[in-house]
Amino acid sequence: MYCLQMLPRTAVRAARPLFQASRHSTAIVRQPLIASQIRRATTQAEAEVDPNVEDPGMNGGYPILPAVKRQHRDPYGDWWDKQERRNFGEPVHEDNDILGVFSTEDYTWVKASWGLVLFGTFVATFAGLCAVVYQYYPDTPTTPRRFPGGLDKELGGSGAVIAPSDSESD
Repeated sequence: MYCLQMLPRTAVRAARPLFQASRHSTAIVRQPLIASQIRRATTQAEAEVDPNVEDPGMNGGYPILPAVKRQHRDPYGDWWDKQERRNFGEPVHEDNDILGVFSTEDYTWVKASWGLVLFGTFVATFAGLCAVVYQYYPDTPTTPRRFPGGLDKELGGSGAVIAPSDSESD
């Protein structure tokens, strides 16, 4: 029992030098970020303005390639690598993980305006169906049960809400 009571104190006492060392080291060493830690790729607009623009030392003079998804290349072309749609020796774009065949596909089957027409048609059809069902759906799906004498005594006497008797009509 004594060991369990002393355990938190022992842990705090053991960790105290670590906390003091970290407090002193963070207070002394406050360096700004080094320029090589910030990634900045040349944008497509910069490459189109001047294709010979020198890269600011970020990718070591690697060629600036146009950002074209491999999905949009001719699938029936004579490619050396038919799956990735590229030829032997062709440089790989620095954003190949985004532009490759196995990245998410661009949805090009339907234009946005036609998609809005289809969605609006769906909403109008669903709302119309709900209006028709609301108009023709009956209020009560069943006929209320009738009891002999209205169950006046069984439901609590003369002050209680009585059930309709079988002699009463709608």
